[in-house]
Amino acid sequence: MKFLKAFGAFWYDFIIGDDWKIAVAVVLALGAAVAALEGKLFGDHGLAILGGILIVVFFAISLAIDVRPRRPKVDD
Repeated sequence: MKFLKAFGAFWYDFIIGDDWKIAVAVVLALGAAVAALEGKLFGDHGLAILGGILIVVFFAISLAIDVRPRRPKVDD
């Protein structure tokens, strides 16, 4: 049982790491690429380009969320 817990902890840390938003971005980009593949919207090269663009866009969104300035709370 100890091995399974350590194995699960390794994969969680490997996939999720420090920022869960990047892991979600990659899953969303891959899901969109699979949907485009199933819909036969692009050829092989088009899917590779689409996947790369989506990963970069979702990563940029995740980065923008992390670096946005925090608004101080105003007490009433």
